[in-house]
Amino acid sequence: MAGKEIDEPSEEIVENARKDRAAKRGPFARLSNFIKQVVAELKKVVTPTRSELFTYTGVVLVFVVFIMALVYFMDWVFGLGVVWAFGNPAVSK
Repeated sequence: MAGKEIDEPSEEIVENARKDRAAKRGPFARLSNFIKQVVAELKKVVTPTRSELFTYTGVVLVFVVFIMALVYFMDWVFGLGVVWAFGNPAVSK
């Protein structure tokens, strides 16, 4: 599983953000700062292990199949309700 650390920005990132806000940099400097912050955040990403990946994939597939079955069942029930309420047009000909 993922690490148990609290995801808080480091002191360095906070200080850099304050300096950047105070300096009111131009658009290219802001873009550069944004990319640096994105890279810093991507370094914090924890890649799941192989077994975790298979577990997560299995959970997602089971959930999707369950939701598909639920929607199919509800569609079938509502279809019966519509036929009951309005009749079957093919039979009334």
